Amino acid sequence: MWTELVSAQPGQADFLPPVSEAALAGCATALGHPLPADLEALLRETNGIEGEYGEGLVWPAEQIAAENSMLRSGEELATLYMPFDPLLFFGDAGNGDLFALLPGLDRPDVFVWNHEDDSRTWVAPNLATYLEWWLTGRITV
Repeated sequence: MWTELVSAQPGQADFLPPVSEAALAGCATALGHPLPADLEALLRETNGIEGEYGEGLVWPAEQIAAENSMLRSGEELATLYMPFDPLLFFGDAGNGDLFALLPGLDRPDVFVWNHEDDSRTWVAPNLATYLEWWLTGRITV
């Protein structure tokens, strides 16, 4: 479903091989919570999607775990930005801004975090729409 959805959009997207069960479990352990169902389903089909210019439309499970762990535990970051704990970063815009879900609120919405002003802005009602809108240029950051 996910690769078909992305392949039907304009622009280039490269798919990685599906994630292993061990990597999924390791990601959930590192995060301290399970991945949202849609993100987990996408990773089971393709462990990441890279955009035309190298941006990580959806990061591999290992990168999701590493980036979120670093952002949540960075002491210097804690002095510069609001807490990242409610956010689950899963992709980037290629300019320093990151895309996130809010798994603790059980909302499917996608937000973008602006690395320059620490704003968190709604960009899509769910992961599928985020992919469609990003690839068609409706989301611009």
